[in-house]
Amino acid sequence: MTSASQEVPAGSGDAIPREIWVLIASAFVIAVGFGLITPVLPQFAQSFGVGATASSIVVSAFAFFRLIGAPGGGRLVSKLGERPVYLAGLLIVAASTAATAFAHSYWQLLLFRSVGGLGSTMFTVSALALIVRLAPVSIRARVSSSYASAFLIGGVMGPVIGGQLGGLGLRVPFLAYAGFLVLAAAVVAAAIPSQRRTAEGPAVDQREVLTLRLAWPDSAYRAALASGFANGWSNFGVRNAIVPLFAAAAISADTGIAGAALAVFAAGNALSLLTLGRRSDRVGRRPMVLIGLLTSGVATVLTGFSGSLIELLTWSAIAGIGSGMMNPAQQASVADVVGRERQGGPALASFQMAGDTGAILGPIVAGALVDWGSYSLAFGVTGAVTLLAALPWWWARETMPSRERPSRERPSRERPSRERPSRERTTGPADDPHTP
Repeated sequence: MTSASQEVPAGSGDAIPREIWVLIASAFVIAVGFGLITPVLPQFAQSFGVGATASSIVVSAFAFFRLIGAPGGGRLVSKLGERPVYLAGLLIVAASTAATAFAHSYWQLLLFRSVGGLGSTMFTVSALALIVRLAPVSIRARVSSSYASAFLIGGVMGPVIGGQLGGLGLRVPFLAYAGFLVLAAAVVAAAIPSQRRTAEGPAVDQREVLTLRLAWPDSAYRAALASGFANGWSNFGVRNAIVPLFAAAAISADTGIAGAALAVFAAGNALSLLTLGRRSDRVGRRPMVLIGLLTSGVATVLTGFSGSLIELLTWSAIAGIGSGMMNPAQQASVADVVGRERQGGPALASFQMAGDTGAILGPIVAGALVDWGSYSLAFGVTGAVTLLAALPWWWARETMPSRERPSRERPSRERPSRERPSRERTTGPADDPHTP
């Protein structure tokens, strides 16, 4: 076994495992489908005679049920394995989305979207657990970047198509999304074998479990929770719930305009992921997260002052670039904390819950600020949340193995091993000594 300092450096030619390529392809299909409904969901909710706050709650409900389902999703992965949980989650979201297309009241819409959140957390936690376990240490940011790029390239296509499909009827994109989810499930079922143990490491239930209690002392993990919360608030919550309404109110009521704004954000994000996202394997996780948060936060504030389509698209693209710089580095840092031979279900679920909490609160707060104030105020508060998330990263340790700075963590924060001390492991998540 090698220590963290002996891990293979970035750029050593590690190949992305086949199983991860399958997940990347599935992410692309899912993203295209999800992008179909994002431009029309708020307006579909308002078609039942509700205001901005109520329509934002529909977006938040999906995230809320992802949040409360995350701990259960982590336990299911530990008990059943990643593959069956992933497939079941996709099919649950597909069924709930198809049902959404036939909703005849606001409350039915809210119920069906809420059920979809439970399925979403199942396939999200299982996919993240697989990626953390299978990704070679030296290319963790590259793997995260490739996975996110597939999702966001699909996101570039989805909103544009969804905006056009909305012209055929606000219910049509939901049926199309359900079909894409079934397709993704079929791809994973056919390409990933039905077994829990792989050549990459031990079975899930044989690995040590990294709980939230053990992960919390790590400053990088705490910083990742903060940036995950801000990313959920801004980019998964407010952007999907408020940007379509802002585009309709300030620019044009055409659903294609809202789709274009979301697509440009996704395009900037994808471009950044493809060109900058993997750089944290070389320069470190922390600098990329800090720059990304600052870029995204400032652009989000300025989005609220857009008075033309060009301004809206410009600031959306810059916000996407910042998000694309931050996300792979953030996820790679969490993977560094967990390590390949620890079962990180609880810690990973908590990281996801941080993002979902932001995605729940963001649209509700922003919707209320729109109803009681202005869109500029809503985007200003959202940008401030993103900028504040940079503060924990300023003091966080660097987790990339070749750039670790143990002095950033006080020794008193590390918990001594309570079993098999001969393995020379610290149970604190400051490093990953078992990584091959």
